Amino acid sequence: MINTLPELRTVNVTRYVTPLREGGSLPAIAEADDGFLYVLKFRGAGQGPKALIAELIGGEIARKLGFKIPELVFVNLDEAFGRTEPDEEIQDLLKFSVGLNLALHYLSGAITFDPTVTFVEPKLASQIVWLDALLTNVDRTARNTNMLMWHKELWLIDHGAALYFHHSMEKWEEQAVRPFVQIKDHVLLRKAAELEAVDEEFKVLLTPDFIQFVVDLIPDAWLTDRSFETEDEQRQIYAQFLNTRLENSNIFVKEAQNARSSLI
Repeated sequence: MINTLPELRTVNVTRYVTPLREGGSLPAIAEADDGFLYVLKFRGAGQGPKALIAELIGGEIARKLGFKIPELVFVNLDEAFGRTEPDEEIQDLLKFSVGLNLALHYLSGAITFDPTVTFVEPKLASQIVWLDALLTNVDRTARNTNMLMWHKELWLIDHGAALYFHHSMEKWEEQAVRPFVQIKDHVLLRKAAELEAVDEEFKVLLTPDFIQFVVDLIPDAWLTDRSFETEDEQRQIYAQFLNTRLENSNIFVKEAQNARSSLI
């Protein structure tokens, strides 16, 4: 497993290549000043900066646990960048996303994971199910797996729909210990036969210090909930939510096991 702390680079967009018209957030392939292509997630789209926060936290927790995750980078978008864009919808998206955004390294040639074609070992399936139950990630279903095959390895992408508690943060304590019933729709649940063993292994890696390090990565500009007096106060809710879920992981593990028993 990977035990290094995450370090995120910051790049600047130099070229908008093409929109990825999947879902409502209109991510795009863009080129940055380091010469690489990225899948750019915009702060001005759909769920706004909260989707970027979920992407950041979910991606870096997944990386800590040893999963293959495209590199995440902070991306600056200049105010003048969208002025020549002919598509009005994209022009508005770029205008409302000026400043700091988030992107994943573009995996050129990757193909969408197909569970009917690619065999996933029970241990790996259990690890991914556990991760998504921790993060309350509703978006790893057969309809939309958010997994890619690249160089014959399984890569996880797109955690922007995770941590949905932050859309009503005043109830975070209640949501932190709530069973994740949506796990019943997880594309890998049927194969997740080693959840208890994975639970013991993964909880050791996700220490409070690591959780704090990850939430401290959230830029101030993304913490826009005015019900909090400071950005740090809002960051601490994320840390407390995740630590509480980890302390009570038996709840979401049992829910996943029960859901799986109805499938086999």
